[in-house]
Amino acid sequence: MTNKILFACLAFQIMAFNQVMSQEISWLDFEAAVEENDANNKLIFIDVYTDWCGWCKVMDQKTFTDPGVQKFMNENFHMVKLDAEQKESIEFKGKSFEWVNQGRNGIHQLAYSLLQGQMSFPSFVVLDPQYKRVKILKGYLKPDQLLNQLTPIVTKHNKS
Repeated sequence: MTNKILFACLAFQIMAFNQVMSQEISWLDFEAAVEENDANNKLIFIDVYTDWCGWCKVMDQKTFTDPGVQKFMNENFHMVKLDAEQKESIEFKGKSFEWVNQGRNGIHQLAYSLLQGQMSFPSFVVLDPQYKRVKILKGYLKPDQLLNQLTPIVTKHNKS
């Protein structure tokens, strides 16, 4: 009986430790990120994806679950998920960005604008706190590849 209680306590401590150590990315929609940026200026990282994109799902399962990526992203970015085919409009800088019936499943104008019309998935856009495009990244990136691309951007931003 004592061994069962000891095992139960140990299992509970391990689960509690894992919950503290795992830090999921705090994803926002675009408008919420703009609102948060007004209060706390940070870089903005936008994951432009589609529901049918296999490599987008791999990014979610492998790269964005990496503890080092999660910590780095949460500390340095407002994190946005933007469905490139979403039908809901987005208000930004006095303009309404809409879904347009174009291509296979339609295109959201904000995704099209952020990606400069180069619609491939997954794609990632980094904006500075004034919403100027800093970088566009395309394709699946392993955790170390993503961090290698983003670290110089964060370093430069933190110096200014």
